[in-house]
Amino acid sequence: MPTLTWSSALALSHPQMDATHQEFVDLLTAAENALVASHEAGLAAYEALVVHTIGHFGQEDRWMQATGYAADNCHTGQHQQVLMLMQEVTRLAREENDWGPLERVLPELGKWFEMHAQTMDAMLASHLEQVGYDPDSGFVGHPLNTSQPVSGCGGSGHSCGSEPAGHTAETAAA
Repeated sequence: MPTLTWSSALALSHPQMDATHQEFVDLLTAAENALVASHEAGLAAYEALVVHTIGHFGQEDRWMQATGYAADNCHTGQHQQVLMLMQEVTRLAREENDWGPLERVLPELGKWFEMHAQTMDAMLASHLEQVGYDPDSGFVGHPLNTSQPVSGCGGSGHSCGSEPAGHTAETAAA
């Protein structure tokens, strides 16, 4: 049974972000299902998820940069941490034949993603709407004052590390 299924609770009313998020959920489910068949099949499906995630996070990071987020914002930092973890899980399986992290990371990624989408990504979707950002053209209809870039995690009063313990993918590789 998949850890996470696509539902309206994950939808953010941002067509490109929602499509990318649905693909993430589908690839996560595919990796979980493939891992049941064999470690090798699970790893191949997981690597497809990693490739998707690199593009997925890169897309969101470019949107943040184009719309006034500080270079060192918390949202981008979390993307970097999760990608490093995902790539380390791949390395452990490939180079050390250690399958435990892969088995643990999949359900943890589902928990992390649900929280991430409903917090940081929801704030990003709202921000993109507020500034009138068109992801196809890159046009920003209502640019922010660039002397005050969006810092932290992108929401007023929201700070990094506000996700509950146990809901980070980082715990999976431990």
